[in-house]
Amino acid sequence: MFDKQQRKLKRSARLISVLSKYGFKDMLARMNGGNKQEEIPSSDEIISKGTVYERIRLALEELGPTFVKLGQTFSNREDLLPPELIQELQKLQDKVETVDMDVEEALESEFNISVKDYFREIQKQPLATASIAQVYKAILLDGNPVILKLRKPDVQSVIEDDLLLIKDIEKLISAYSEIGEKLNLKQAISTFEKSLLEEVSLTNERNNILQFRLNFKNNKETYVPKVYEEFSNNNILCMEFIDGIKVTDKSVLLANDIDPVKVSEAGLRLFVSQILDYGFFHADPHAGNILVKKDGKIVFIDFGAVGKIQPNDKEILENLIVSFVAKNSHKIVRSLKKMAISYEIPDERRFENDVEDILNFVHSSSLQDINVQVIINKMKDILKDNRLYMPDYFYLLFKGISLIEGVGRSINPDLDIVKSLHPYTKKIFTKKINPKNLLKTGMDRMMNFTDNVDEIPKELRSVLQKLDENKFTVSSEIKNIDKTNQLIKSSVVNLILAMVLGANIIATAIVFSSESGPRIGELSLVAVLGFVFSIILVLILLLRVTRK
Repeated sequence: MFDKQQRKLKRSARLISVLSKYGFKDMLARMNGGNKQEEIPSSDEIISKGTVYERIRLALEELGPTFVKLGQTFSNREDLLPPELIQELQKLQDKVETVDMDVEEALESEFNISVKDYFREIQKQPLATASIAQVYKAILLDGNPVILKLRKPDVQSVIEDDLLLIKDIEKLISAYSEIGEKLNLKQAISTFEKSLLEEVSLTNERNNILQFRLNFKNNKETYVPKVYEEFSNNNILCMEFIDGIKVTDKSVLLANDIDPVKVSEAGLRLFVSQILDYGFFHADPHAGNILVKKDGKIVFIDFGAVGKIQPNDKEILENLIVSFVAKNSHKIVRSLKKMAISYEIPDERRFENDVEDILNFVHSSSLQDINVQVIINKMKDILKDNRLYMPDYFYLLFKGISLIEGVGRSINPDLDIVKSLHPYTKKIFTKKINPKNLLKTGMDRMMNFTDNVDEIPKELRSVLQKLDENKFTVSSEIKNIDKTNQLIKSSVVNLILAMVLGANIIATAIVFSSESGPRIGELSLVAVLGFVFSIILVLILLLRVTRK
């Protein structure tokens, strides 16, 4: 505990020094509780040139990997930050230094093995260096080449300390300004923390790879690298080495008789499949993370960051895509509202018109004129104007679609992302009209309906009870109160009849698919009676609703 406090104090001192250096002394004074008697330590070099947004970027770069990743994450959030700051955050680059690591010693320490018994060769110099880990190539005794990804020493504690500081800064901003609350910064920081802690865990990355292998085990267009679990834990990840071609290297693809157009279309199909078939997608599909094998199969690598969509949200997302292809702005608006965590729409008509403008732009523009990033930016503007706060995966989708489309267009300028969605709309329609799905949907809705009825507030139950006992009184004068009471009672009866009708339809559907019981020809007698009873109930309801 004492060591943790010492680390936090050390990082706090570093934070104060950097912020002071870039001219954020007022902020430091507030962090100091507004105590003017205590002087804020000053940096030897004060940099006050440039806009406030430029200085924020420079400060983040100097503070290190965690703060750089924070800036990179928020560079995609036009709904939260001003355009000038977004522009600066998009310039952020990791300043990554190679760390001396003894790979053999790490393997022997982590797995209690003798390296010579399992590895023929391990390269001393890393193939790649990132802020969290370094990657080395090795060869197993059986001759199979592998990749060893080693987490850098103390990276976990550094990130945890930085996250504590970031949360302190968020509290400061929220306490001294309405901006923090208005922008929902607490939620955004919480999302960033969860994402970063997942990314720093190599166990999490291993599980992601295994999930992708399971999802695409029968897919002929892609290959997911094998994981060597006996040499993998939270600090080390051992996986198959892929000798592939960089996806954007068009000349090398052609030299190996691989059609770049087919690669671009397959890559887009695979990414859409990750989203719509499994709700589990690669969150950073840039050119460096996609390789092409000599047999033409596409390989996604680096599974540290993935997007996950819950089943209910996946269904809403499917409806959103179907509405987009069908050019139905009203349903798009409805799906966005269902998907949003919260929203404050000042003008519903304007909101729908803005969505309609995007649809008209997409469907009227020529293929060469369609820029997915422009469409995404327009969509982000609409979300910002209407203060729609979407789930985390929604922004990862924006980023992923933009990256994968950019990769595809670099080797195939005629890539049509809208056209690639058409097969999935047909698949979604087929799934929705499937009898089993209809039955399941009906039962789910009936269960939800029943639950909602059970959760009627006590106040409403009390009103209904008083109505039944003729004890309902209103302090103000209301004309035709008897007719109002009768109308409410009639509505309750209609509601009960509707519930009975729904339950009867479901029961009839279940019996209809059963082959047991008495039959009339090829039909179940019970199902026929249930059908007749449903018709009677429908007629009764229609008469009750339509009568004066």
